[in-house]
Amino acid sequence: MRGTSETISNAPRVLTSRQMAMYRFTRNPAALFGAIIVICVIIAAIFAPLLAPSPESAGSMVDFRNRHQPPSWDHLMGTDNVGRDVFSRVLFGYRVSLGLVVGVLGVAVPFGVVLGLVAGYFGGWTETIIMRFTDVMLALPPLAMALAITAVLSPNLVNAMIAITLLWWTWHTRLIYRIVKGQMNEDYVEAAKLAGASHMHILFRELLPNCISAIAVKVSLDAGFVILFGASLSFLGLGIRPPTPDLGTMVATGSEYMPEMWWQAVMPGLAILFATLGFNLLGDGLRDMMDVEV
Repeated sequence: MRGTSETISNAPRVLTSRQMAMYRFTRNPAALFGAIIVICVIIAAIFAPLLAPSPESAGSMVDFRNRHQPPSWDHLMGTDNVGRDVFSRVLFGYRVSLGLVVGVLGVAVPFGVVLGLVAGYFGGWTETIIMRFTDVMLALPPLAMALAITAVLSPNLVNAMIAITLLWWTWHTRLIYRIVKGQMNEDYVEAAKLAGASHMHILFRELLPNCISAIAVKVSLDAGFVILFGASLSFLGLGIRPPTPDLGTMVATGSEYMPEMWWQAVMPGLAILFATLGFNLLGDGLRDMMDVEV
């Protein structure tokens, strides 16, 4: 009996699939670094009024006596052309960027996922209509389409969200469609049909849970691209209008004073790079952790 108990206690521990996934994630330095960056960006956006050394710089404040000040202990990222603290505006700019991410993905992801589920499950003419329309939208140049929409509408955060959302759902539709088509012949789907389950039950209780991992990875990767896309619109003058602090607008305004006053464009640009890098590293880590293809 003693030998048996020692053998059992010395037996290797069998990890669950969730524990194995977390083990892979925590052993991925790039993924952990990305998670830390994302957490820092979220904290900076939420607590911007508390963290910003000059919260009034987020508005239309002017201080011409301190304009074009280089980075220093008083102004970590320098000041802009009207004397506003660049670091404070970057913190508030993260609020705009994350608001854009939440607004765009909060609409595009559910819409695209539902279309992908319906197209993959029902097939036939439903699949043909949805997927051909998706292909047409995918054929349109995203930036050119967004520029056209924001040029017609007045440039603001809501219209920037609309412009990006009208194109972003397509990738989620293609992704979910591919997954559902591969799952349609699985035993659990056939068993649900034989048990008399409704279409809604099969779509949202059977098929959708098997897409969650891919959706989570895709969303984390998309967040960085939405930030970059929104900054591109603002840089071209069709995004958020001043004095609202927006990273793309700050880069565009600061570029007029390059190279002498480089910090006005470089610092907001590094802030965009920082956030985009964080979301991409996190997405890559989640993809390795969940072992999915997106």
